[in-house]
Amino acid sequence: MTQTPEAPTERTRRAVRAARGGTRRRDPGRRGTRRRRRGRLRFGLAAGLAFLVLVTAGAGWLYLRLSGNIDTFSSDGVSRNRPDAEASKGENVLVIGTDARTGGNSELGGGDKDDVGRSDTAFLLHIYADHEHAVGVSVPRDTLVTVPPCKLPDGSWSKTRTNVMFNAAYSTGETAEGNPACTQNTVENLTGLRVDHTVVVDFKGFSQLTDVVGGVRVCLPQDVYQNDLNPNRATRGKLLFAKGEQSVSGQRALDYVRIRHGIGDGSDIGRIKRQQAFISSLIKKIKDDGFTPTRLLPLADAATRSMTVDPGLGSADKLLKFAMGLKDVDLHNTKFVTVPWKYDGNRVAVVQPDADALWAALKDDRTLDGKNAGAKNGKNGKNTVETSASPTVREVSGAGVSVAVYNGTLTKGLASSAARTLTGHDFTVTGTANAATQDRATTTVEYGPGERADAEEVARLFPGAAVRAADADGISVVLGADYTGAATASPAPTSVPSGVADDARSADEDLCSNLSYG
Repeated sequence: MTQTPEAPTERTRRAVRAARGGTRRRDPGRRGTRRRRRGRLRFGLAAGLAFLVLVTAGAGWLYLRLSGNIDTFSSDGVSRNRPDAEASKGENVLVIGTDARTGGNSELGGGDKDDVGRSDTAFLLHIYADHEHAVGVSVPRDTLVTVPPCKLPDGSWSKTRTNVMFNAAYSTGETAEGNPACTQNTVENLTGLRVDHTVVVDFKGFSQLTDVVGGVRVCLPQDVYQNDLNPNRATRGKLLFAKGEQSVSGQRALDYVRIRHGIGDGSDIGRIKRQQAFISSLIKKIKDDGFTPTRLLPLADAATRSMTVDPGLGSADKLLKFAMGLKDVDLHNTKFVTVPWKYDGNRVAVVQPDADALWAALKDDRTLDGKNAGAKNGKNGKNTVETSASPTVREVSGAGVSVAVYNGTLTKGLASSAARTLTGHDFTVTGTANAATQDRATTTVEYGPGERADAEEVARLFPGAAVRAADADGISVVLGADYTGAATASPAPTSVPSGVADDARSADEDLCSNLSYG
């Protein structure tokens, strides 16, 4: 008969537990603790997912908001006769400050809202290919330049205008919004550099931008009163700025960059120097604050509400990607200069060949002190210094290029002399004649669509000659009084003239230095 095993007694159970390592007492609160932990885990996971959803939705909202802020101008007005896009490894960005009266700008001193928009300031920012150096070249608004054909509101194109003020380009078409494409065309014609992007900033946007960064440090060389901002006042008015360092934002920042009279000789050149100092200080403030989302997003919001850009920067991702590409540019390696200039009556004339040497350096990605910043070289990424002690004269070759020659002076025989020089370098001279006017002071090489490179080769035989776009096809040389009949090939410049380099301002320079002219 099989016996059923007895159930273990309590004593037996205690013995088994002791053999396994001791007595385990049930904690009546343990099950509740496990439930609470599982609850916290589920809550944390849910909160994390909710946060992720909110961040993603917020990023999408922010993207839509920033993109919705951005205004673009039509690329239809950009010239079809442009410099080669592959000529430089770096990027060129044209920045235009406008006193356009639309969008609330008239309340900040922009004048009548129904008036024509004008460019108040402009500079070409060259960002070197190494993304560690940058140079901003200011162009005074009353510089005498050639404005090439530009698109008008009715769809037609204007004729080439010579010897007109630089800011006339932005007013072409006489609209309240202005004509940034025409200014871009003019800068490309002046420099021979392709403008990759154009950014227009108005009064209102500039004012808001300075508020967002919490003010910008500036320095005044002397006390400034209301009549320094508006010389038409009958009295001196209130003190606007005391001499020395201070922080400005909003309307005060706008007043600072607009001050022209009462400091130095009251010229636009002096104002440009203060504007360069202001931009340097603004860049320093943004870099010191750091490129973090907390800092950048309000800045991006204010910036996009204040700017009109070319289609290449016409979305939030394009604009932010471009901005982030500038974060490694060192303050000391960020320089500001003014295009080589001289007074021409009460206007400003571009000085040659100094200006062409500057454009050539930027095209070749050479810094103002002669370094190659086209790419990082070597293991440590340092830039190499050019060692050429003197420029090399490259032989001018005109094979396959046709040129017409016109004598713009009363000196007989100049056209024939120039023609002989051209044919001696394999150019084909299609004819010689007197120009329509014979009071030309400066020799000019004019060219049609797609012929700028050949025109620049022609200009090497006429040192100091201006190179300008024309309405018609073909290349022509119009001789001026500066041509003596002994044309020789000019060397391709390898360095920026010392006068330009010595006058450069670094973004880390002392705030109170070099703030006026005259």
